Amino acid sequence: MSDIINLGFGNAVMVARIISIVSPKSLPIKRLKEEARNAGKLIDATAGRQTRSILIMDSGHIVLSAIQPQTLIRRIKKGESEEEKLK
Repeated sequence: MSDIINLGFGNAVMVARIISIVSPKSLPIKRLKEEARNAGKLIDATAGRQTRSILIMDSGHIVLSAIQPQTLIRRIKKGESEEEKLK
């Protein structure tokens, strides 16, 4: 079973499908976001709040999140450590 990470506001993605979690501040990432919007591959999971992190998925989709990248990474690591306890 693949782990799921909570993006907040009732949204989640499968951890195994994430390629990268990045900050939305750099110009190349802003361009990537706009290209995804034009291609219909942008998923806004911010619930109207400020975008604090962008998840790049293996399907080419870009997911916007209102949660800081460090928080998402902690959630992923916490899921991995809990999985190790079950083994």
